Amino acid sequence: MRIALFATCLADTMFPAAAKATVQLLERLGHEVVFPPEQTCCGQMHVNTGYQDQALPLVRRHVRTFEACDVVVAPSGSCVGSIRHQHATVARHAGQEGLAARAEAVASRTYELSELLVDVLEVEDVGAYYPHRVTYHPTCHSLRILRVGDRPLRLLRHVRGLDLVELPQAEQCCGFGGTFAVKNADTSTAMLADKMRHVLSTGADVCTAGDASCLMHIGGGLSRLRTGVRTVHLAEILASTEATA
Repeated sequence: MRIALFATCLADTMFPAAAKATVQLLERLGHEVVFPPEQTCCGQMHVNTGYQDQALPLVRRHVRTFEACDVVVAPSGSCVGSIRHQHATVARHAGQEGLAARAEAVASRTYELSELLVDVLEVEDVGAYYPHRVTYHPTCHSLRILRVGDRPLRLLRHVRGLDLVELPQAEQCCGFGGTFAVKNADTSTAMLADKMRHVLSTGADVCTAGDASCLMHIGGGLSRLRTGVRTVHLAEILASTEATA
């Protein structure tokens, strides 16, 4: 299958390993991955902070960039959630019904990584090897907007060498929420403290998730406390093999 990668802003600027791992994993499974170089931000940050008019050019560009692609994948439940549930709305808000219809068509072919693997490629054992004790944090957008359910856990359970431990109160938000963490810093910090306490209670070496944004928030807190617990994107775990480990 020919799959287009939507890398996302955060992967492009701060966490490229997640995007690279997505490519490595899909190519190892026998698929061709292409990277449309015209891609930019999906506009989620603009929409979430009330700037729908400013998001419109980004929606238009995203649709133009990916509408010729049969399948699109992104290592981010947050950005895929934006594409599915915001792009057409932004276009309609601007009175552009034609663009809205095109955005819906692109969204229908756009998947978060675990969705693509389990639902489209119909694979749960990706041949990964990762000899670590791992706990999984289900990010809010993947959990509540995309409803990926247990797909990431099903993938992790097939990783050889991995000791998967349940995260207490896993569905509780980590407190990031994009600009929420900046505008409501005290509340965000309190939510992060709860999440870190639960992560540490598992005795895990690694906390994983499908969104680099939440991992950045959790990882920053764990690092400042010098806990020794790392945050690793789900794609990086699934891309690991005995050779790389």
